[in-house]
Amino acid sequence: MKIALYCPNKPLTHPNPSGDLIIARGLHNALNRFGHQCEEVLQFRSRWFWKSPEGWCRAAAALTRGFLNAYRLAPRVWLTYHSYYKSPDVVGPWVSRALGIPYVLFQPMYGTRRRKDPRTRGGFYLNRIALKQACHSFVNNLDDLEAMRRIVPGGNITYLPPGIFPKQFARDENLGFEMRRALHIGSDVPVIMTAARFRADVKYESLVYLLHALAKLRLRRPRFRLLVAGDGPMESRLKELARELLPGQALFVGKVPREKMFEYYSASDVFAFPGIGESLGMVFLEAQACRLPVVALDTGGVPQVVRSGETGRLVPRDDGEAMAAALDDLLGDREARLTMGRNGERFIQEERNLERNTLRLSAALEAIAR
Repeated sequence: MKIALYCPNKPLTHPNPSGDLIIARGLHNALNRFGHQCEEVLQFRSRWFWKSPEGWCRAAAALTRGFLNAYRLAPRVWLTYHSYYKSPDVVGPWVSRALGIPYVLFQPMYGTRRRKDPRTRGGFYLNRIALKQACHSFVNNLDDLEAMRRIVPGGNITYLPPGIFPKQFARDENLGFEMRRALHIGSDVPVIMTAARFRADVKYESLVYLLHALAKLRLRRPRFRLLVAGDGPMESRLKELARELLPGQALFVGKVPREKMFEYYSASDVFAFPGIGESLGMVFLEAQACRLPVVALDTGGVPQVVRSGETGRLVPRDDGEAMAAALDDLLGDREARLTMGRNGERFIQEERNLERNTLRLSAALEAIAR
């Protein structure tokens, strides 16, 4: 079946990695693996477009371009990934109606508080139009599910848990050993890994929080290494803080291609990232698939992707003491780490497996098209 895909927040070719982009690419790849012809028909990034006359001109041009591309493809379904107040879909509702095909949303978001703020009111109403016109919505976040039920009839919403392809993050002990050797880390040195985009928002806030927590851990357990994967505009400030708080212990390895991440996970003993402001956090799923216990804050959407006490430890937000204590416990208990690692791998295989979850989406889209 031909499917027209549109990602108004970030096109599939966007250079900066993020959880949303990972989900979008995984969705696109999985649908094609199931035999569909899923094509991205438009790369117009609608983020804040309505704030300028030039943005409205770009949106009008995108509407024309989207119609022509979809007309040539002749899809049976239009699928928009992640329409929300910052990046509302102002193309899909009209093109799908013109072509006489179902308009479907995946991971839409709705928050009435955006209506009250003049800075976000325009995006709120534009997004609301898209949500109202969708014949069906699929959500992968339980918080979004509750919000969507306020505007869309319950029968037109389906919850599909977030997932990854587990085989892409299978642990490889031999590669992990080679990676440690390449990084000059002894086999007996505990390794804590973290990964994020170094941008000036909650990602940076989380990394700063982690560095302060590890400074407290250093007082109890001075011998460990921190492996940091990622890059971004805040890199120099993070490195400076790491030199101050963890002299000689933090190793920044730069931006790692996603297909290579499993090598770094395999070289590590624990994955730690606070997850401040995270709606879900795809790195948590990747780490668990690679049999790494996770230590994070018990906040936001993190409990939806990490099972505290089973696949990791979720701790309250304080001055970093609770996170330091949890890491100290895990680094001192190899059996607990191995048990949580096996639990995490099984959790991803059975409940956060993108192959299985997208199979349900595939079947639903075919039923909608019929």
